[in-house]
Amino acid sequence: MTQHPILVVTAVTAEADALRAALPPEAGGPRAALSAGFEPTLLVEPVGVGPAAAAAGTARLLAQRDYRAVISVGIAGGFPGRADVGGTVLGTRTIAADLGAESPDGFLPVDELGFGSSVLATDSTLLKALGAALPHAVVGDILTLSTVTGTAETTARLAARFPEAVAEAMEGYGVAIAAANAGLPFAELRTISNPIGPRDRDAWRLADAFAALRAAAPALCALP
Repeated sequence: MTQHPILVVTAVTAEADALRAALPPEAGGPRAALSAGFEPTLLVEPVGVGPAAAAAGTARLLAQRDYRAVISVGIAGGFPGRADVGGTVLGTRTIAADLGAESPDGFLPVDELGFGSSVLATDSTLLKALGAALPHAVVGDILTLSTVTGTAETTARLAARFPEAVAEAMEGYGVAIAAANAGLPFAELRTISNPIGPRDRDAWRLADAFAALRAAAPALCALP
């Protein structure tokens, strides 16, 4: 019996292309399309930037065929002192850090408002397999934000609210929600292009993050 593939979701095409270029043919690498009727073990697809686009795009893909798991992969910002630029992080949990309400006493997550949960746990089997294949990866919570952090004040506030957070991105929670609604296991893998803090595009090391993304791609082939 043929096993269903794993859906690997990125935000943008550049991330998807970097992953595909580093995968072997059997996992959907560069030469896979040469074989008519070939079924790769991984399907890598970009779905757009932000949690709404990620959720909608992932749900659309999941409605088109069967998959056995969903992985959110891409570039992220790393919390200083927790994840280095050019490094790789694995999410233990995906947290919608700005899903909730402001109050005079501080931010109230949607959990406290009684409208669901802002936290989704990564599948333990997927996390264990990724961790074994990427032993130097930093493991911790990955935040999902609709607005990327760009000040020292917001960085400090998020670091205090989420002491286990190692990185922030814009899609993980949306992908995780779509996977959960489909009853599929989920994991998140990110490589770090910049430290979270005051916005400085000149300090971003995108080349290092993409190199780390390509280096991490073969680990996806080890997933059960």
